[in-house]
Amino acid sequence: MSTHGPYLAEIAHLMGDPARANMLHALMDGRALTAKELAWLAGVAPQTASGHLAKLMQGGLLTVAVQGRHRYFRLAGPEVAQALEGLMVLAGTETGRRRLPSRVGAELSEARTCYDHFAGRLGIAIHDALVAGGHLTVADGGYGLTGSGEAIFAALGVAPANKTSRRAALRPCLDWSERRPHLAGSLAAALACRCFETGWVQRRKDSRAVTLTEVGRAALTTALPGFRCDAPEPVSPAVPAPAPAFA
Repeated sequence: MSTHGPYLAEIAHLMGDPARANMLHALMDGRALTAKELAWLAGVAPQTASGHLAKLMQGGLLTVAVQGRHRYFRLAGPEVAQALEGLMVLAGTETGRRRLPSRVGAELSEARTCYDHFAGRLGIAIHDALVAGGHLTVADGGYGLTGSGEAIFAALGVAPANKTSRRAALRPCLDWSERRPHLAGSLAAALACRCFETGWVQRRKDSRAVTLTEVGRAALTTALPGFRCDAPEPVSPAVPAPAPAFA
């Protein structure tokens, strides 16, 4: 008999509560948020949020950092984000009441962060250009880089991955909005960090959605042959509505 079943059920129960699911979803961009911020995003009272956060920490899904009088919560690691992204793929197969408002859905589908790397059409475009150009090789637990792939990352200002790290340098991560893999791993995270530092990609306030700037589009197109991420078409205004769990 498998010994993983009971613990799997416990983790599923932790993620299955709507308030906790919305807290986890809010942390998918890699930020650290306070209990007050997470309470507001989950739509619950601060006291209720404290109970939920304690359970998520006990289950190993969250970690906390203390700075002065404040406590900041974040996902325990990229493996938690990967599990959440996988659940979003399953949740997205059901249409109707779980669908995001059109503007929010368009922004997240175009470009967003998946913990510490890019997802949406931006993430897919980077992944597909590397694969089509023969810059990736299949390696244990993920991808490896060919010589041309190493040259591309160097041209983008991204240093080679630390070979002593237990985390895969590059691996596929199934994208919940596109249903195809985008690029995850330590090198993908380093590329995202580089794009933010240079202003090639800009964060959007209070959202996982990001914006690929024209300067960034030109930089990626120049360094990565075959990269194409067309600018999004205008979206008609939508009535603001709270994002559902795992939307």
